[in-house]
Amino acid sequence: MTQVETDLVIRGGTVVTPEGAREVDVAIGGGKIIAIGAGLPAAPNEINAHGQYVLPGGVDTHCHIEQISGAGLMNADTFESATRSAAYGGTTTVVSFAAQHPGKRMRDVVADYAVLAEKGAMIDYAFHMIVADISGDNLAHDIPDLIDQGHRSIKIFTTYDKVRQDDHAILDVLATAKARGALVCFHAENDGLIRHMTARLLNAGKTAPKYHALSHPREAEIEAIDRMCRFAEFTGQPIMIFHVSTREGAEVVRQARARGVPVQAETCPHYLRMTVDILEQDDAARFMCSPPQRSTDDQEALWEAISDGTIELVTSDHAPYRLDETGKYAHGKDAPFNKIANGMPGLETRLELMFDAMVSEGRQGVEKFANLTATAPARAFGLTGKGQIAVGFDADIAIWDPELSRTYGDNDLHDNVGYNPFCGTTVKGLPVTVLSRGQVLVDDGRFLGQAGHGKHISMSVER
Repeated sequence: MTQVETDLVIRGGTVVTPEGAREVDVAIGGGKIIAIGAGLPAAPNEINAHGQYVLPGGVDTHCHIEQISGAGLMNADTFESATRSAAYGGTTTVVSFAAQHPGKRMRDVVADYAVLAEKGAMIDYAFHMIVADISGDNLAHDIPDLIDQGHRSIKIFTTYDKVRQDDHAILDVLATAKARGALVCFHAENDGLIRHMTARLLNAGKTAPKYHALSHPREAEIEAIDRMCRFAEFTGQPIMIFHVSTREGAEVVRQARARGVPVQAETCPHYLRMTVDILEQDDAARFMCSPPQRSTDDQEALWEAISDGTIELVTSDHAPYRLDETGKYAHGKDAPFNKIANGMPGLETRLELMFDAMVSEGRQGVEKFANLTATAPARAFGLTGKGQIAVGFDADIAIWDPELSRTYGDNDLHDNVGYNPFCGTTVKGLPVTVLSRGQVLVDDGRFLGQAGHGKHISMSVER
């Protein structure tokens, strides 16, 4: 085997590997990590990381990028703007959605998104297939073929007009996924409960954004998570529950896992760092997401679920819409809550918010942080070579200064959304240097990446 020459050494930082955190050097060559140890030989290029953490680049497996929503709105970010923002926040791999709409061939949908990503992505990427139409050749041919090509993640909505699937269709997709070796992910909320509450609120004249939370009752999440877990139990097909927001939802997952159900779960920083009272603000549209934010008790339950492994991933659910007629206010600034686009930007803030909570504030520590935000997401979706600082893995690395802090401003992110939903929040611990496959993308606030640097990563979901 030809020995790879060292291009770069990251020297003297506290390196977080799956085996633990230790002060060692990391040697990089040919875009890969080629050695980890103390006193590694000199290299043509070196980075002094003394006093800093050397962490795996973040892996964000829940991002909506350059995507048309079910309501027909294009979100604010291109692959170029979204992945630039991600890199500034220490993330080096994203999994975004290839969103099918009824009447579309799944193979064409994935091909179209692949063209956009190949042109614009500055970091590596993969796709989830949002399946909204299983008719014709979609389930019979396209989805199995795409799974075989490495697109081994399917997302299903149990609510929302145009994209939701009924129980029969869900079971058909689960059967196909099981036969071909894929993971099925769910936005799990009960559609009937949401429709019922939305109609009651609108009929009562309760149309302001703050009523969005009441239109998505916690029982909608609880019921749908339980039903999807039962389907996984019945079929034996592995599933992932996206954005768990309630104590009861986490408990459903916990109990299902105890029964041996092949279910994993994630949550998002906005459920850990925001509560529902944020929707009482005058500009509440900017905070609207589904499921909505919940209570401080739910936050504690989510942290407990992270601690005991019930929730294995924290992702951004980056869903960027501008505060204008192209996004949140497409139906006017006085539109009822059910006509306001759901979602917030989160690619850039995810890791900083979690580092602040887990490392700076001492809640579960830096090793758990790295696992939750990089290692576990990469493992869950079979992103080979990603999510760890280990020999043979891609040199996707973020160097963090634990003493640096920032207070978020109103519009200080590097995406194309135009606002920061965490404006006024102070975080301690920031990424200062970010590398993708050994190439420096961000260095001390300067962006050095290029559109098209990102490569597609095939998934290899373990069975």
